Amino acid sequence: MKDILTAPFMVEMIRTTTNMYAHGWDERNGGNISLMLDEAEVMEYLDTDNVLRTIPTGFSAPALEGKYFLVTGTGKYFKNVAYDPAKNLGIVRLKDGGETAELLWGFTDGGKFTSEFPAHMMSHAARLAVDPANRVVMHCHPTNLLAMTYVHTLEEREFTRTLWQMCTECIVVFPDGVNVLPWMLCGTNKIGEATAEKMKTARLVVWAQHGLYGAGRDLDEAFGLIETAEKAAEIYMKIAHLPRVNTITDAQMHELEAHFGVKGREGYLD
Repeated sequence: MKDILTAPFMVEMIRTTTNMYAHGWDERNGGNISLMLDEAEVMEYLDTDNVLRTIPTGFSAPALEGKYFLVTGTGKYFKNVAYDPAKNLGIVRLKDGGETAELLWGFTDGGKFTSEFPAHMMSHAARLAVDPANRVVMHCHPTNLLAMTYVHTLEEREFTRTLWQMCTECIVVFPDGVNVLPWMLCGTNKIGEATAEKMKTARLVVWAQHGLYGAGRDLDEAFGLIETAEKAAEIYMKIAHLPRVNTITDAQMHELEAHFGVKGREGYLD
């Protein structure tokens, strides 16, 4: 067996959690990531017949039966992942229609996956139905997007349009826009179900007064989506109180669509 700490998916997970903490998106134990793995790549590093223990998930996700996930742990700090991956991360396989997780590696202190695990898995199932190549769900607390939910309408079309207008690249990076949930109690199946429903039409879902969920085909794509939206929100928060003399017009965004071969969300441009 190869050393799992040298696995490309492990190296990238460590780099990503470290980078997210450095960006200020994941203070204390805020935020979590789940990365779906292929069985073949897991078998290069682990004996998949060796189940360390089983953990009830508290939800049902039949579409994810037999799927493997590298996931951050509950109560764990992103800043510590690089120093002790086996304590702060775990690899699990779902069974019993998603109601049980088999721990194959990690959580060496007796811990378990993030409390947002149901929301992650429901979002994975939703995104896979739209894009079979989706592998990542990422939750964090980007400062400016969080601030924006206090001063901007939460209506999804207007929220998306404001972000698109802040940076030329925004409509290119997330043409599907941004979906928004009003404040809800976190760590529950209810918010997981609501997030999954929003994930059917966009890869970014804002939790008002809390944070953001992002999805992607790999860690880079999910991170880049969040990074781009957060930069746009930062610009908005810097200028929201000022008279706007210039902006990116809908006509200019149509030019971007044509040039980059993307299509903004239906009905979001005039």
